[in-house]
This record gives sequence, structure tokens and C-alpha cells, in this order.
Amino acid sequence: MIEFLEYFCALLIGIVLGLTGGGGSILTVPVLVYILNFNPIIASSYSLFIVGMTSTFGTLINLKKGNVVLKTGLLFAIPSLISVYITRKYIVHSIPDILIQSSSFTITKDLFLMVLFAVVMFFAALSMLKTPKNLSSEVIESKPNIYLIVFQIFCVGIVIGLIGAGGGFLIIPALVHFAKLPIKKAIGTSLFIIACNSLIGFSGDVQNINPDWSFLFKFASFAMTGIFLGIYLSRFFNEQSLKKIFGWFVLTMAVFILTKEILF
Repeated sequence: MIEFLEYFCALLIGIVLGLTGGGGSILTVPVLVYILNFNPIIASSYSLFIVGMTSTFGTLINLKKGNVVLKTGLLFAIPSLISVYITRKYIVHSIPDILIQSSSFTITKDLFLMVLFAVVMFFAALSMLKTPKNLSSEVIESKPNIYLIVFQIFCVGIVIGLIGAGGGFLIIPALVHFAKLPIKKAIGTSLFIIACNSLIGFSGDVQNINPDWSFLFKFASFAMTGIFLGIYLSRFFNEQSLKKIFGWFVLTMAVFILTKEILF
């Protein structure tokens, strides 16, 4: 039963990535932690590999469809993957297991990372659900501050590294709001950036863990199958519908994780 659930969840992760361009890690981390009983550190590491492999597959499909803006993708990917690698290799594994301890409560490293994961998801979801009505019709008339964007994306990379996410739920709002990409191009470009961030981040983890490669490739293969379905389903939704689906999905998962970690 657990094995069937494992494959089903892997397939669902791929569908979500293909449909929304993000959210793979939002499912992967909870599945690995709450269903397959990995600790959050290993789960975040495995999530980077699974989402990275699946996103690479999705990027190749979207490239053929013309939905990947490589110039914008590289602008976002380079600063974030540098900070993701640094965070995974040097910061995550140096965080103490007990952050705060008192007679009434204890904040562990695992609890901190899962709550951080949920809080970041919550605000990213709100940013998409509050998207102005005419955003998709906006035209870039003035160039944004490129240095400010690079700094913001570097900081996003640190958050991605800490929580073990591909970052689609952070990257898509940035691509829509800052780069002014239509949502379908934002989804395709997001998969490219996620693939870079995730696989580079995982490479920073390899020396600190002993990966179960058999499990990882098996799980990723089912997720890659799911991304085919997700990309196919995306053609039946318009841009505003995809934004809403993405926003509500992320918000729901954020509330679930916060409830699970704080109340139970």
C-alpha cells in the first residue's frame, strides 16, 4: 500500500510541476516527511534531486513549445544557484539540532525548517492571488533595476537552499511581477531555473549524506511521467486560471504544514 502511495504521489508531483511550473517541492517534502518518514534534512535533499530531474525533463518539453525564455532564466538562475549551493553545502548542515530550548517549548532544527518552508509558501501564494487583473497585458516600457533583481534572486536562493525547494512558488511570482512574463512562459522558464537550482543544490549535499540512488531514480521516473500529463493538461487553462490554481494550491499546502507542525 505504501509503495502504491509512493508512486501515486510521485506521479502527482510531476503533474503539478507540469501544470503550474512549481509546487513540486511543496508536495515532495511533505510526502517524504509525513508519508515515507524521512527526516526533514534528508527529505529536503532528496526533494532537490527529484524536482531537479523532473524539471529538467519538463524544460526540454517546454523548449520545444517556445515557452522557455533562456535569457531571463539565466538572469534568475545564476545568482540563485550560487546561493543555493553555498547554503546547502555550508549552512544547512551547520545549524544546531536544538535552536531554542526552555521549560515550556523546544524549537528544533527540523521544526524551524518546516515552519520556514510553510511561511515562505504562504506569502508566495498571497502574492499570486493578489495579482492585478491587467498584469498579463502589461508591457515592459521601463527596464527594472537589474542589480536589485539579482540581489533579490540571490536571497531567494538562500531560502530555497534552506528549505530544500526548487523554488517555483517563489520564482513564478518573481517572473510574473519583475520580468513581466506571461504565465505560460513564466511556467516554462521557472522549470529551467528550478532544474538549475535543484541539481546544483543537491550536488552541495552529496558529500553530507549517503543517497539511496535506487529510490531516487525510481521516484523521479514516476514524477517525470507525471510532468507529461501536467503539461498536456495546462493547455485547457487560461493564464488567470493557472495563477489562481497555483496560488490556492500553495496556500493550501502552507496551511497544512503549519497545522501539522505547530498544532500536532
